Amino acid sequence: MPIQDLAREDTVSASQETAVSELAQQLRDENVGSVVITNDDNNPTGIVTDRDLTTRVLAEEASSTDQTADDIMSTDLCVVGPDAGFYEAAQVMSENGVRRLPVCGENDELVGIITADDLTELLSDETQQLASVIQAQRPSY
Repeated sequence: MPIQDLAREDTVSASQETAVSELAQQLRDENVGSVVITNDDNNPTGIVTDRDLTTRVLAEEASSTDQTADDIMSTDLCVVGPDAGFYEAAQVMSENGVRRLPVCGENDELVGIITADDLTELLSDETQQLASVIQAQRPSY
């Protein structure tokens, strides 16, 4: 199954100029753990996670009123294409120590995001399906 079928199309995104306080509000209002930072062409340039806000703003006692996404975002962004599969996405996450992967289409535009939680949920669903097959074939005792 291609990742594009799992990726959330309602990915929360913002520009590099977005104030840190606005990013925190987006995380809260959308009930997500990350905001993908994009340029004018909707190409991902970074990501801000709830952890980034904690470690780069709160822990540093930095003023959130003067900071923008550009100041705190992680720029070593790992992405996958829409045709990537479960294994490729899991491998990219594992090799790079990330839990979120923006999904980029043609011209590198943001089309969604896939998270470790999404992969775990898919794996759980597949395991449940397999259990149903086994239960259906088990003789009654």
